[in-house]
Amino acid sequence: MGVQYCDFKDVDMDEIDAVVVGSGFAGGVMARELAERGGARVLVIEKRPHIGGNMYDEADEAGILVHRYGPHIFHTNDKRAFDYVRRFTEWRDYQHEVLADWYGTYLPVPFNKNSMEIAFGEEKAARLTEKLIDTFGDERKVTITELREQDDPELSEIADFVYKNVFLYYTQKQWGLTPEEVDPSVTARVPVFVSRDNRYFQDAYQGMPLHGYTPLFERMLDHDNIQVCLGVEAESVFDLEFESDEEDAPLTVINIKDRPFEGPIVYTGPLDELFLSRFGRLPYRSLDFAYETHDAEHVLPCGTVNFTVTEDYTRITEFKCLTGQESDKTTIMKEYSHSYDDPKKQIPYYAIINAENEAHYGRYRALTSALPNFHPLGRLAEYRYYNMDVIIGRALALADELVG
Repeated sequence: MGVQYCDFKDVDMDEIDAVVVGSGFAGGVMARELAERGGARVLVIEKRPHIGGNMYDEADEAGILVHRYGPHIFHTNDKRAFDYVRRFTEWRDYQHEVLADWYGTYLPVPFNKNSMEIAFGEEKAARLTEKLIDTFGDERKVTITELREQDDPELSEIADFVYKNVFLYYTQKQWGLTPEEVDPSVTARVPVFVSRDNRYFQDAYQGMPLHGYTPLFERMLDHDNIQVCLGVEAESVFDLEFESDEEDAPLTVINIKDRPFEGPIVYTGPLDELFLSRFGRLPYRSLDFAYETHDAEHVLPCGTVNFTVTEDYTRITEFKCLTGQESDKTTIMKEYSHSYDDPKKQIPYYAIINAENEAHYGRYRALTSALPNFHPLGRLAEYRYYNMDVIIGRALALADELVG
């Protein structure tokens, strides 16, 4: 049958039992579960001209399947989440590897035994590796803080090398920080992997949808009880009523098409935008992408190369490495991080988590606390960083709660 797309002006809200805002994994899973398990008639509102959220992919002019909102590699230890997405498409095994470009030399990331040999030479690396194993054991990840806590200058040297050459400049670019502003608690968690495993993730279940993420979402939203409206912003069709005219008065009802909507509303967008930024916009980092197509089978040695000591972009991704596509052309994407200043032109990608911003978010969240049918879900609505599998798990848990 395919996804049932509709024009919002033609929707009869008397025939809708639940509303989902957003069609990424949070919205897509909730819509499917409410429709399939709960028997609800679900309306999905999506402000973009396509479904799939940031996972949206499509063929570019060269025929290469590219991710339009940055690379998305699926990895998880949550079997329920993995089994769930496998319902909707075939998957190909893919184990992601990342290299750091260290002044033109590639180092595996996370920094490991192989990286050590490249950075320090085989003889010194063998000595350092032996110290790491004697101190911490083999096949485990050791943080910079743990290394610096040891009374051994060579172990501190490893920590300092990784900090300066793998972490610091990359983090400055990613978050727009000076070295002094880089949070020590984040630095402390930077790992050295006492292993020769070059995989970026060690999760039990890893892979990529064989035909891309967009077909996965097309099948997920293909249900008799689901209608999808594209190009519709929730804040333009939700009429919010509050307990009083006070700025912090809680939300008491959401009207849609001039009547109170009492069914579940699952909201996956930025919570501040729903309330027209009445307390000011929540801070995020945004991204710009620059695509290049080359007349070559491959131009990178693996899926992603991080530029940790040079360049103004953070990383380059070559999509054919991720998708397994075969072609005599290849497309790469350079990724630039910058501040989030204009919601009309930019996309919020990463919440900037600190005590001040969490309190700022909490003020918005408090507006919804009195409305039992309103459910914020996902990175933007919860102002958190979640991987795809965690979002799927949270959506299934909420569906369990709502459907029973």
